[in-house]
Amino acid sequence: MKILLIYPYCLENRIHEEDAGVVPIGLYYIGALLRDNNYDVEILNFQGLNKNNDKIKEILISRNPDVIGFSILNANRWGGIEIAGMAKQINPDVKNIFGGVSAAFLWKHFLEHFPEIDYIVTGEGEYTFLNLIRIFEKKDNKSIKEIRGIAYRDNKIIVKTKPAEPIQNIDLLPNPAKYFTYQHISLTRGCPGNCTFCGSPGFWGRKVRFHSCDYFVEQIEMLYKKGISFFYISDDTFTLKKNLVIEICKKIIEKNLNISWAAISRVDCINDEILSWMRKAGCSQISYGVESGSEKNRKFFNKNITIDQVKNAFSLTQKYGILARAYFIYGCPGENDDTINETIDLIKEIKPLSTIFYILDIFPGTALYEDFRKRFNINDDIWLNRIEDILWFEYDPDLSKEKILAFGKKLRTSFYKSLPGFADSIELIDNKELYPLHADFFSKLAMTFSHGDYSQVEDIPGKEKTAENLCKKALQYAPDHRAFLNLGMIYQKQGDFAKSIEILSKGLDFFPKSEELHLCIGISYMNLGQFKKALSYFLDFKDSKQMAFYIEHCYKKIYGKNHSHLKLLP
Repeated sequence: MKILLIYPYCLENRIHEEDAGVVPIGLYYIGALLRDNNYDVEILNFQGLNKNNDKIKEILISRNPDVIGFSILNANRWGGIEIAGMAKQINPDVKNIFGGVSAAFLWKHFLEHFPEIDYIVTGEGEYTFLNLIRIFEKKDNKSIKEIRGIAYRDNKIIVKTKPAEPIQNIDLLPNPAKYFTYQHISLTRGCPGNCTFCGSPGFWGRKVRFHSCDYFVEQIEMLYKKGISFFYISDDTFTLKKNLVIEICKKIIEKNLNISWAAISRVDCINDEILSWMRKAGCSQISYGVESGSEKNRKFFNKNITIDQVKNAFSLTQKYGILARAYFIYGCPGENDDTINETIDLIKEIKPLSTIFYILDIFPGTALYEDFRKRFNINDDIWLNRIEDILWFEYDPDLSKEKILAFGKKLRTSFYKSLPGFADSIELIDNKELYPLHADFFSKLAMTFSHGDYSQVEDIPGKEKTAENLCKKALQYAPDHRAFLNLGMIYQKQGDFAKSIEILSKGLDFFPKSEELHLCIGISYMNLGQFKKALSYFLDFKDSKQMAFYIEHCYKKIYGKNHSHLKLLP
């Protein structure tokens, strides 16, 4: 039996990768359990294929699956419906199974309107999916009704079975890293929070289940050995059990896993000790859901945090050289210039180095969705529209598209204009053990301003000067390759080639085998017309493809065009 697990394409292009661009970890757990039970299963990410039906059909024909499991979020549900339809056209006997958060909340909607969908997994999917596969294998259709946690049609009547029991010890699941390679990992299932915009309480419940330290670190280690060095820890609140997180961090250090990673937390779930260990174990970024500077708005979201907790979290996080990112939501009922200004004021106090501003959108399974349905007399048929989500303001008579766009522009512009000041104001904890990590933090942040995302944002003033200052701060803590290189390039851009050579020479004292530093200093010498000196740096890497152009150019300048063949000389 051939089984495909497919993550369908979304309706819209993604702005932020973590918003829906990668295969959810749940598919890998299902795939691992199936592999452990000797089933032929393949996981396919169809993101980006929404305009390539021929490619999708080609894949479906070549794989010839008997069963397809689809991981369905609201954003990709139409992709799943369309791919399921293609699969049925190719093979009418294929079994299409929808699972995931959107399928769990809209199970009746899917089965009522889309005959290409055969079964819905209505909750945690691993054992429910495995049980379905075993029934299909035995061709024992009468036993379908005994499987817990599914919905299906029985002679056109929609049937939903009892919910499946949650897996109490999630360590008993096979480690997906045994079979697959991925970057997004998870320590927990569930969240004790009860935010009105979030579907987690309805899907997982508010009781949190944890992997053990050994299981979690073994997963990281196996992926690290496959070449993964950066991880996204996707738990709603990674730091719920502080002692467990500290144990994990110590184990990462003990195993000498040279990794970096980003996590999500709550502002009331961190302290000095946990942040110190997280930083030493490679944590480079923590995202916090702040949502709004308005207490009224935070109450609407049922976000039970205080301004003092927000301030403390951002201050502590950035003190340890971890980039603190803030999530904000705007466009809720009663949003106005005053509430937006409250958010801007809070931003200026907490000085986040990264922000994501979301317009309030509504998803099934959330408390807000139920509120929305009652207020505006909406039912689930709204999802027959080709939309990913529902924007609250589109139904709120007191809000308009023009207002929302103006609010968003005001928030982003204010943040961007303040950002260089936020970066310049950073003061890190004076701990010599952390000095190399402090240098790494400042040099990475500098690259964001000089070459990364912020370099393309026109609203940010003085980006190059900010990057220069951050590189200098990095080098006050420890020799840092990235800082030396970036400073050298900044001075090149300014036309100060002598200064570029000076800083790059210092870099080469610490990193004498760096091809990038050799290339950069050689280019500075070329700009000064010192081609023989430049050549001496390039020839240390004469077999490098990127050096070939510069070596040839120097030979031509030194010996003339007729001697360009001399580039081959040692």
